[in-house]
Amino acid sequence: MINFASGKRVAVIGAGLAGLSCATQLQVDGFHVQLFEKSRGPSGRMSTRNGDGWSADHGAQYFTARNPLFVKELNSWIAAGVAGAWYPNLKVFEDNQWRDGSVSENRYVGIPGMNTPGHYLGKNLSIEFNQTIDQISYQNGKWSLHSIELGYIEDQFDWLVIALPAPQALILTKSVDQLIDASSTPFNMLGCWTVMVRFSEKQNLSFDAAFINDEIVSWVSRNNSKPGRTGQESWTIQANPLWSQEFIELDKEEAGKRILECAKKLGFGFQNAEISIHRWRYASGAINPSPEFSIYENINLGLCGDWLHGGRVEGAWLSGLKLSNEIKIRAVKQV
Repeated sequence: MINFASGKRVAVIGAGLAGLSCATQLQVDGFHVQLFEKSRGPSGRMSTRNGDGWSADHGAQYFTARNPLFVKELNSWIAAGVAGAWYPNLKVFEDNQWRDGSVSENRYVGIPGMNTPGHYLGKNLSIEFNQTIDQISYQNGKWSLHSIELGYIEDQFDWLVIALPAPQALILTKSVDQLIDASSTPFNMLGCWTVMVRFSEKQNLSFDAAFINDEIVSWVSRNNSKPGRTGQESWTIQANPLWSQEFIELDKEEAGKRILECAKKLGFGFQNAEISIHRWRYASGAINPSPEFSIYENINLGLCGDWLHGGRVEGAWLSGLKLSNEIKIRAVKQV
């Protein structure tokens, strides 16, 4: 059988779940794939912060699985020991009252951290970390890349995949094709202020996780309640997206102060606690029906991410997979 992908080189910018999913399948299909990631490790917003004797998932808190393709992928993660089900004692806080949360859908997490599935997917991929791609150009059927750290990348590529949040993807592509800007502008993304708290003693609270409605805080969770976690008690406290976006430029310490003040009414006490604060400038993607991925065959460019496929972990993985399948189809046609 002829492998039409043989010799075709693909650059993938972004080693979050969408980029990892796309790159994995492209490599299976015979493409030569090179990923570029600005952080020091893979997984994107499926992130875990590690401290001295503690850790906390400070990006995506859990994920669900509905699509059969993703269920199959999840089962492979579970078999490999890098993911598992999470059964928290879940509550909802609204109008200053508590009620039980819904348990109608299974929730899953990475083990021992939310970033573990990303590391699992990336172990057989070629990834250049600490590389911020700030310029791209397409000439004579080839893509060229420039990074802040290294300057112009020596290799050229037949295809380019951008697996970044929508605003970052737009900044990178605005000089390449005006159609990209026109098709992507509706997909605004909201930020998220996140506070991680390490306690010296277990908190005497009646829940492991809670959705908080109509407050600055929208979510809290006890990291140690998730499977495979060790170390001192730690909690993740996330502000609601609308508040986060309104105050996205707030001083970090002031943002943390306001979030912790709100969290006190939930029963927390923060004396002698170690506090870490993180700002996700682009956190929540689109939740409405969306195109799954974007592809521009005239310049061999593809975009993928949760913002193109429902705004969930599952959507990110599916977006990357479906884009890879479409690239394979287009590559065959171009032979």
